[in-house]
Amino acid sequence: MIESRVRFRHLQTFLEVARQKSVVKAAAILNVSQPAVTKTIRELEEALGVAVLERDGRGIRITRSGEIFMQHAGMAITALRQGIDSVANSGAEGGPPIRIGALPTVSAHIMPRAMSLFLKEDTGATIKIVTGENAVLLEQLRLGELDLVVGRLAAPDKMTGFFFEHLYSERVVFVVRAGHPLLKGDQDVFERLSEYPVLMPTRGSIIRPFVERFFITNGVATIPTEIETVSDSFGRAFLRQSDAVWIISAGVVAADLKAGTLATLPVDTSETSGPVGLTMRTDTAPSPAFSILLKTIREAAAGQA
Repeated sequence: MIESRVRFRHLQTFLEVARQKSVVKAAAILNVSQPAVTKTIRELEEALGVAVLERDGRGIRITRSGEIFMQHAGMAITALRQGIDSVANSGAEGGPPIRIGALPTVSAHIMPRAMSLFLKEDTGATIKIVTGENAVLLEQLRLGELDLVVGRLAAPDKMTGFFFEHLYSERVVFVVRAGHPLLKGDQDVFERLSEYPVLMPTRGSIIRPFVERFFITNGVATIPTEIETVSDSFGRAFLRQSDAVWIISAGVVAADLKAGTLATLPVDTSETSGPVGLTMRTDTAPSPAFSILLKTIREAAAGQA
């Protein structure tokens, strides 16, 4: 039987190679030799009767069969980890930790309020929150390393095996320090944008395509001085000491705008509005604590609808 030949190490190795897109990197993370990784993948492919990985130039690409198997392998690893966590936390009321991935805009604007509400419920559950780019968080969700991602809706081809619940819509804004030259008088922001450094979302971020289309619509071909970043702490610090323009999701800088330390440029960015919500695997079976967490996130996001 095929299932009797597939071991935990096969699943773990395959998922790490798939995530890293590299045998070398996977071997380093798993603390084994590269030949050992290659042998393990070969054993898995022999057991399955299909190739799960193939060479793509100097890198590695997951085959169609590999993509299908990866979903199930991720679920199997998740189930095993949840079982281990359940046993390890059998004496605790809250059960295993709940792992949340949140985009920077959500971490800054929604999660603090959601966590305050959740703690009042006194479930005893442990919460782990990580922040990163949407693509990275979704990959961790797919591999079972996260239980939930709170952020923008990904492209349809990235949502296979996932369920999305819409919470509210959010737009991108152009922000500068208080007293910035572009805030004075009636100026064409796009004509003068090339005079200043521009902090842009990274090319892997969910809002980058929105920004690029917006620039094309408004006749901006290139940005002479462009800095890509997803770091909100860097963005705030850099704007305090420069005349840079920061293009960012409104939720990240909501408190700064309210405090008056940052200001929005007079640019109509309504067309950059996109849905923000909860992304979960379709096979998720929420625990009581997880269901309470979802409820508190919905309540915290209600004011943004």
